[in-house]
Amino acid sequence: MNVKVINKSTHALPEYETPQSAGLDLRANLDEPVTLNSLERALIPTGLFIELPSGYEAQIRPRSGLAIKHGISLVNSPGTIDADYRGEIKVIVINLSKEPFVINNGERICQMVIAKHERIEWQQSETLNETARGAGGFGHTGV
Repeated sequence: MNVKVINKSTHALPEYETPQSAGLDLRANLDEPVTLNSLERALIPTGLFIELPSGYEAQIRPRSGLAIKHGISLVNSPGTIDADYRGEIKVIVINLSKEPFVINNGERICQMVIAKHERIEWQQSETLNETARGAGGFGHTGV
């Protein structure tokens, strides 16, 4: 799939790290470092603008290495970039650790996965088909 991109960052375009990677690592595009104290969050720009085909979204997800090593995650995970959005991709990063964390220009802060999605049309009904699970919710299969 070809995706139009405008790169206003100071970095090369994101690339897949391995042949079977699902996500591309996005980098912070900063004029100066951003320090996140414990439980602080910040909106981090990437300098990237994309044009996705209709029927696709870009999912913005945390990087597992930052999460396990530093407690860095994303507030709205996964974040969704719709096909009709043309603004800069910005990422809401949060520090869940007890220590300050510095985000430097060029740091890989998240990963982006492109996913196909469907649109639905509601079919109002008075009943739903029965299943073995039924209305069992959170923890219903636990012991």
